[in-house]
Amino acid sequence: MDNLTHSLAGALLGQAGLKRKTGLAMPALIIGANLPDVDAACFAWLDGVEHLAFRRGITHGPPALVLLPLLLAAALWGWDRWQAKRGKRPEARLPVHFGWLFALAFIGCLSHPALDLMNTYGIRLLEPFSSRWFHGDVLFIIDIWLWLGMGFAVWYSLRQEKRGADWRRTARIALIAVVAYIGVNWAITTYRESTALAERPDAQIAIAMPMPAPFWQRETVIGAGSRYYLYGELLGDVDPAICDLAAAAAADKQIAAFLFWSRAPVIDRRDDGTLELRDARFYGPPPSGRFGADLPARFCDQP
Repeated sequence: MDNLTHSLAGALLGQAGLKRKTGLAMPALIIGANLPDVDAACFAWLDGVEHLAFRRGITHGPPALVLLPLLLAAALWGWDRWQAKRGKRPEARLPVHFGWLFALAFIGCLSHPALDLMNTYGIRLLEPFSSRWFHGDVLFIIDIWLWLGMGFAVWYSLRQEKRGADWRRTARIALIAVVAYIGVNWAITTYRESTALAERPDAQIAIAMPMPAPFWQRETVIGAGSRYYLYGELLGDVDPAICDLAAAAAADKQIAAFLFWSRAPVIDRRDDGTLELRDARFYGPPPSGRFGADLPARFCDQP
């Protein structure tokens, strides 16, 4: 998911009452909720689509979800000590407890893969023990309804806190509503995918992709054989079955990275005759269709 959604999730957890456990609890929750995305730094040293093979992997796996909160807790604890030594520590701040800082940073970090798992892009949840991709197909990567609902709940909870009302209750109700919203979307996705598979006997896979605003709608990609279909229309100009994609991946790290990430590879022929690897999940025009890799024609039997 996007970082605003992750931040709002951390803030809601804090407003649900966790921020009263220790000083600097809210930074631990909000920063922790975004911390696994530190892998975005890979754009500094990776080229082309190599980031597809790196992101949502090692920093989202079990070891990182322990190590990252530990580093964050140590940094926040050190910041509090540094301020105290210089007489700049805010008087209103609660005493800082390292154990609680680690626990809250850990909870924040756990919320990150839990949300990333919900979309079609996927996540390597068990890295480095397994490079398997997990895909929820439940939420669009940017969900405006989560923005609006969670954003309002955080604002209203903070307002209630200033007035001395029960601010925790608002955040807790919002968290329950978020879980219910995800459950409804899961049910829609499950129904659409099972229906698509039942309607087409030769279908081997169905990917029901959530839409940006009308969350109740799905675009369903159906895989049959080596080809993929959207709204009954064939995607890709060239059948991947006539191409030696394994040899292409061995010869080109861009192709290897793309195929490692791709869940539904299709091959397009450009106007100039060159071939391009794409993914049926992101087949539209940019920005949704920005993922692709050049495929040399020599790896395909068809001229």
